[in-house]
Amino acid sequence: MVLEVALIDVVPGQEDAFAAAYAEGHPVLAGTPGCRSVRMTRGVESPSRFVLLVEWDSVQAHEENFRASDRFVRWRELIGPYFASPPRVEHFVDVPA
Repeated sequence: MVLEVALIDVVPGQEDAFAAAYAEGHPVLAGTPGCRSVRMTRGVESPSRFVLLVEWDSVQAHEENFRASDRFVRWRELIGPYFASPPRVEHFVDVPA
């Protein structure tokens, strides 16, 4: 399992519209084969900053099943207009305790 972390800065004043677009697009992302869970969080100190957390079976599941598909096109159509800048996206794996 890998965790995709996307830091998203939204145009100030567009936060509620972005949240509504995320709610509409959630099933598009969550229904992707290899997607285990999806969660969006919003900054308390920086309310225009959001963090998207997606658990994938693998990096390949993210890239091949989502990024290379029409699902990604639809997802970006919904949430992309609210970006203040391109999101920063990275993948992480758990560190054993």
